[in-house]
This record gives sequence, C-alpha cells and structure tokens, in this order.
Amino acid sequence: MKKIYAFISCLVVAIATSAQTLNVKEGNVVYQFPSSQTGEMTFADGTTLTVMGKTFTLANVSMTVDETTVTDNQVTVVYGSSSAEVYVAGNVAQYLTVEQSGAHVSITQSSDVADEITYTLSGTSSDGEFYMAGSYKSTIVLNGLTLTNTTPVYSGAAIHIQNGKRINIKLTEGTTNTLTDATSGSQKGCLYVKGHAEFKQKGTLNVVGNLKHGIKAGEYITVKNATINVTSAAGDGINCTQYFQMESGTVSISGTSDDGIQCDIDDTETGSTGETTDHEDEDSGNIYLEGGTITVNCSATAAKGIKGEGDMIVSGSPVVNVTTTGNGEWDDDDEETKAACGMSSDGNITIGGGTLTLTATGAGGKGMKCDGVLTVTDGSITVKTSGGLYYNNGSTENTNYTGNTDNVSSDYYSSPKGIKVGLKTESGNSYTYSGGIVISGGTISVTTSGYNAEGIESKNTLYITGGTVTVNSYDDGINSAKEMYLQGGTITVVASANDAIDSNANLYISGGTIVACGASGAECGIDAAEGYSVYVTGGSLLAIGGSNNGVSSTSGSQCVLSTSGSVSANSSVTVKNGSTTLASFTVPSGYSSSSSSGMGGPGGGNNGSNVLISCSGLSSGTSYTVTLGSTSNSVTASTTSSDSMGGGGGPGGR
Repeated sequence: MKKIYAFISCLVVAIATSAQTLNVKEGNVVYQFPSSQTGEMTFADGTTLTVMGKTFTLANVSMTVDETTVTDNQVTVVYGSSSAEVYVAGNVAQYLTVEQSGAHVSITQSSDVADEITYTLSGTSSDGEFYMAGSYKSTIVLNGLTLTNTTPVYSGAAIHIQNGKRINIKLTEGTTNTLTDATSGSQKGCLYVKGHAEFKQKGTLNVVGNLKHGIKAGEYITVKNATINVTSAAGDGINCTQYFQMESGTVSISGTSDDGIQCDIDDTETGSTGETTDHEDEDSGNIYLEGGTITVNCSATAAKGIKGEGDMIVSGSPVVNVTTTGNGEWDDDDEETKAACGMSSDGNITIGGGTLTLTATGAGGKGMKCDGVLTVTDGSITVKTSGGLYYNNGSTENTNYTGNTDNVSSDYYSSPKGIKVGLKTESGNSYTYSGGIVISGGTISVTTSGYNAEGIESKNTLYITGGTVTVNSYDDGINSAKEMYLQGGTITVVASANDAIDSNANLYISGGTIVACGASGAECGIDAAEGYSVYVTGGSLLAIGGSNNGVSSTSGSQCVLSTSGSVSANSSVTVKNGSTTLASFTVPSGYSSSSSSGMGGPGGGNNGSNVLISCSGLSSGTSYTVTLGSTSNSVTASTTSSDSMGGGGGPGGR
C-alpha cells in the first residue's frame, strides 16, 4: 500500500512540475489527462483512482507521464489487423464507456455529454468495427481507414452510429477509406447512422454493403465535397428518410440489388412537411441535387437509379448519369408490373439546371418518371431507352411483348418510355387526371426505340413555352392525355411507328418552331383525338405523316398549307410568297421516308404523304410556293387542313 501511495505521489509531482500528460491505460484504451486540467486526483481504499471524474481500478491500469499534446473532446481509434488502440481525451473520459473485443470497439456516451465529441478512425483491420451510441451530436473523422467486419460483436456494420442527432462524417482530404460490413448481423447498412449524416471534406469513402444497404441513415443525408463510392450493396446504395441533398463532391453507385439512392418520408402517419426554410425540421422525402457529380448504374429488376417519395429538385450545375439495365417485374403486393427508372419521384420533379443523362436498356424501362408535375426551366436532359415492352400477369412473363395492348389490362404491362409524368386513374367509367408537364427552358433530348415506347408522355396537360425539345421515338413522340399547349421554343419530333405529336384533347399551337414527323397510314405528324381539334394561332409548324388530324379554324387563327409529296431526311422544306421566303425547315436526320405503316393504323400510304405547314404571313385564299426537297408545288392557304382523316393513336400504355 505504501508503494502505491508513493507511486501516485511521484506521478502527481511529475505532472505538476513538468506540465505534462498523465496516460492511464486500461487494456488497449488510453485516457489522456493534461496536467493543466487534472486538479485533485482521489485515491480511495488503495484500489481506485479518480481523475477528472473518471474512476479507475488500479489493478486494471498502468500509468505513464509524457509530453503528448491532448485536444479536448477528441477520441482516436487506431485499428490494427486484430486489435485497436483507443485514445480518449481526459475532459470527456468520465462521459464515455469504452468496450473492446479485438478490433471491435464500442463507445457509449452518457446523457451528461454537453459538448460535441470528435471520433477519428484510422488504420486497417480485416475483422473490426466501430459502434458508438449517444444522444448528443458528434463528428466521425475517417483518416485512412480500412475496416471489414467479419464476425459481428456489437453490430454487423463496419460503422454503426446509434445516435439520433446530427453526425458529421468527415473524410480527411487526400485519404481513401474503405468499409465492408459482415454478411450476417442486424445492421441496416455497412455505414449506419440513426440520426442525420452529413458527409464532408475532400477524402474518398468506398463502401461494400453485404447484408443490406451500403449507407443508411434514419434521417437525412447531405453530401458536400466528399467522394463516395458504393461498389456493391445487397439493398440500396444509399438509403435515408426526411431528405437527401447533394451540394458538391462525387457519388458513384453500382452493384446494388435494389435502388441506387432512395429517400422516403420518415413520419408516414403525419406525412410530408414539404420543403422548409434551410431544411429545418424537414421531413419531405425530397431529393435536392444542387452540384457535384452522381453516377448510378443499376442492374436489378425494376430498380430506380434515384428515387424520392417526395419531390425532386435539380438546380445549380450537378452532373447526373444514371443507367438502369434491369427488366420489369410483377409486384405481388400491388398486383401490377413495375419497371426500372433512372429518376423517379412520387411527387414533382423540378429541373432548373444541371446535366442529366438517363439511360434504360431493360424491358419496360423509363428514363424519368414522376406522379406530380415535371417543370423544366433550364439544364440539359438526355434520355435514351432501348428495352422492349414488359408483360407480366403474375404468372406469365414476356420481356419483349409485341402484341396489341388495347384489350390488355394496364396492370399487366409496362411500356418503355423516355419521360412519363402524372397519373391517369380509372374510377368506374370515368378517369381523373393529375400532374402534368411544363417546359419553359433548357435542352431536352429523348430517344426511345423499344416497341410501344413513347418519348414524352403527360397523363394530364402539357405546356411547352420555351427551350429546345428533340424526340426520336417508336410510338408517340410527345403525348398528352389532356390538353396540349405549344407556345414557344424549338420542338423537333420523329416517331417511326405512330404520331409525332399527339393530344388526346385539344391541341393549341401559338408559338415556337415545330417540326413533327409521324409514321404513315393513319399516323400523324400532329394529331388531336377524335372529337377534338388542333388550333394554330402562331408559331412555325411543319407536320409530316400519313395524315395530320383535326386542324380547325378558330378566332384569330393562323393559316395553314396542306399538300403531299415525298420528303426525305435532311432535305429542306420552304414556303415562299413570290421571291420572299416566309418559312424554311430542315427535315430531321432521324426521319425515314421508308418507315412502315403506323401501329394500329390501316397502312397503305407512303410515309410523309401528307405535309402540313403553318407560319406567319399566310393569308387565306392566297397561293404560295411550297418546295419539298427539289419539288415545288403551288398551295393555297386555308384556316383548316384539307386532311379529314380520323384521330390517330390513343394515350399509350403504362
């Protein structure tokens, strides 16, 4: 006992005189007490020592004094192959309970913690983990960490943060960090945060999710500057609730068995809060893409590249590249087919900037889909789909169905589409329509080649007031279930087997430059459904097809010229009044004059047999020279198209 007193006395004197640090080592955990903070140390019963509120059993510890500099509120974990060393700053020692089994480390914060603690993790272990529980916001610094959890002790995750507060996850610049979780356990992700996770700094994080998700947060996730690579996941690449925000940095996701990025509403009973100021207390299920680069490659059936239960807002200058290759599948719960999609929102999608490239190659795949309103004011959007029509009635599957779908329940098939927006819901013998499309700027290019594949489809109204829209499709190029308004912009559409522009209600053209090339037979360059009309009051229009249906006179209408003749790709179409050119168009390179008759149409006509032109400066009853390539005709202007054929294709499939 006297020797112990003497030893403690010597340590106290050494600390006091040298202004150094007392290191109390318990197993592989070192508690570091700076001399300037230790104050009075209590030695009781010859068995315990209390320093800064932390009590140690002397039989379990060793103590040294050195010149180590200690930073308050810091915990450092250095991993080795089969063990880990933990260093705890003295000012927080009394608030932490540290447990350890080999390289498996668990730290529990007491509820008395009142300052943010930073945990810095480094080193390499082939069988380790980091588990932290608490109720105060914290920071996790990854500083060159390679951590694989092979035999779970506290959790199957590589990093598990059982803390419902804000967790900063800082990736030290210049470092590469790799996390791999166990193939068994109770973890929801390789890196799991119960609260909200904010990824920061310019380091790199590689994640392998063997059991479920790659990265999972119980609340929101934000990414700024960090580089995150999820190279495989048994579930989603990144999964969170409340909202997901990408400010800058790089996110790359591949090898998932489900969606790339998925964000849901947390409180399903209360429902969405909608977007809030600075996202304070927000639970919207929204996805905000504001900058950086996102690359997602999904091969799973019916997987979504980026999926939000709320709205999706794209602003600033993000670069988004999403490729889905999976086919559709039958959903037993909803008793309908589901298909893959690049970007999917249960709410609205608003695009005000950025560069989006969306590719879907699987059966029934779609580039972009939302149930609400798609609004495009700026940015560049490129969509390509090449999969066939997916059919599945719950017992029979066909990934390249080419039959007639008129009498097939829409629950049984998913048509490939470039952009699909809104909902058309059947109730008895009537329908309700929601959502819609509003395009006022930006550049949109859509290419679809699969059977029954439409380019841009709105299940409600559709407005184009500006921007550049180019569509090359198999089925309808641009289709709306309700009224369509073309008021500005540059619109170029080629549909190889159906109508180029098809409204299932009235179609109003009042501005812009429009070139619409449909198929032959009954398929139209421009079409309003039977019983409706196309009203032209402005803009420049060239419509080529087997017919052009429903162009009617209206108060203040702009005259049209209707003729027929052979038209070929890249050729010019001009309208002259004497020597004055009133309009000049170039037939799109994607147009083929040898295309077959349209889907569902009677066929029999050469593609491009009907040509409809409208532009300013035309007077009813006046003849103008219309030149189709090298052939010129004299055509008399009218307020009504001479083509009286019936309406073309219907609203399309799911």
